[in-house]
Amino acid sequence: MRIKIETPAKFKSLFKDTVVYGMSSIVGRFLNYLLVPLYTHYMPTQSGDYGISTNVYAYTALIMVLLTFGFETTFFRYANDASLAVRRVENPKVWEGTVFTTSFALIGSLTALFLLLVFSFITPISAALGYAEHPEYLRIMAVVVAMDALQALPFCYLRFQKRAVRFASLKLLFIAFNIGLNLLYFVVLGKTSVFYVFAINLVCTGLISLFFIPDLLRIHWNFDRALLRRMLSYSWPILVLGIAGILNQVADKIIFPLVYPDKAEANVQLGIYGSCTKIAMIMAMITQAFRYAYEPIVFAKAKDRDKNEYYALAMKYFIIFTLLAFLCVMGYIDVLQLIIGKGYREGIVVVPIVMVAEIMMGIYFNLSFWYKLIDRTIYGACFSLIGCSVLLLVNYCFIPAYGYMACAWGGVAGYGTAMVLSYFVGQRKNPIPYPMKSIAAYVFIAVLFYVLMCLTSSWNLSLRLSLNTSLILLFLGYIYVTEKRQ
Repeated sequence: MRIKIETPAKFKSLFKDTVVYGMSSIVGRFLNYLLVPLYTHYMPTQSGDYGISTNVYAYTALIMVLLTFGFETTFFRYANDASLAVRRVENPKVWEGTVFTTSFALIGSLTALFLLLVFSFITPISAALGYAEHPEYLRIMAVVVAMDALQALPFCYLRFQKRAVRFASLKLLFIAFNIGLNLLYFVVLGKTSVFYVFAINLVCTGLISLFFIPDLLRIHWNFDRALLRRMLSYSWPILVLGIAGILNQVADKIIFPLVYPDKAEANVQLGIYGSCTKIAMIMAMITQAFRYAYEPIVFAKAKDRDKNEYYALAMKYFIIFTLLAFLCVMGYIDVLQLIIGKGYREGIVVVPIVMVAEIMMGIYFNLSFWYKLIDRTIYGACFSLIGCSVLLLVNYCFIPAYGYMACAWGGVAGYGTAMVLSYFVGQRKNPIPYPMKSIAAYVFIAVLFYVLMCLTSSWNLSLRLSLNTSLILLFLGYIYVTEKRQ
């Protein structure tokens, strides 16, 4: 028998937390956008400095996944269920502390090993990555990514405790420090080298680490070796999934300088691509905000009778919101592109393609919970590896001929493959009644409105913006009328 759920009540917590996480993410990304015109103005296109920044941060994103070892999701899985304890634990705070301590011990050990290897072999590593003349870039970013990895679990604990405001405050504080120092060095002091981008990141990350000291002192520290073994068996497929997932996001930026035929031009082209994808990253921001709020709730609701209906509606609302964001970005792309320096705007054509890829990635994330909840994370690892393989193949084969356009379409191919596989296998293994007809209607209307926006690209700017605004308002009206009937 189908269980009817009251949508507003059931989603009140999810919406509230998504707004808090989303506002911190939206405001943070918006403030970070202020750095894009700063960098693209003070780092000329031909210098390749912005391309270097894009490339190095791609490596750090991959290393971050390796160091956290899938323990962010694993923490939520075990902290929410004290019945998984090897010995009976009466006090939930003690159990939470044990899960945190055990997780933190592993991440701390991996981080220490990483730093030891980097600083011991910095010369061959920097030569292999093309930074033989600037090993200091890699030293600085190695310390940054190590501190980020150590902060990952404290941030998870804040989400677990539903302390969204403190979580958001710390994220925004980092952004404030970062922007302030960048303005000081680039504008006031005239220090425009990419070295200062990395050095400022180091200082800001270190400052945020200090704010976690009070939180860490309140935790019940208790390491459990038997628990660690169980958590590792759960987390390693998530690690594989995470590696494949982050490669889907950054592999193009890692591969590009390695396969682009003109080595001197590679960083220039990568800088153009990297700056333009910043506009498309609003979709990644929405997905991340949704994930921060949704992930703890999913595991907490795992035993509820109406969980599948909840997951199905959450998927629909996520897709509606991302389609609306897509139309807003594309409707005002003529204005948004002004955040990028003039020499970088030729790459603006990748924005809709990258946004579609990010929507697919968000859908794939929502689909992923069926195997996480039944402890079959191996499925996610397989789907992500297949999708990543498709992306890598597209990038390797087509970057030499098509440049960064191959990077954009590679993301669509990779995420699309993983998304389709997860949906069809999931519907066989753990069926969830997704409202496919309703979702398809929203997708069709969004695509139709986007095509209409494209057809008016030669119009006067004010007329084009007026039409695009009207289409966005029509989409909002359709959402209101349709959902009101539900």
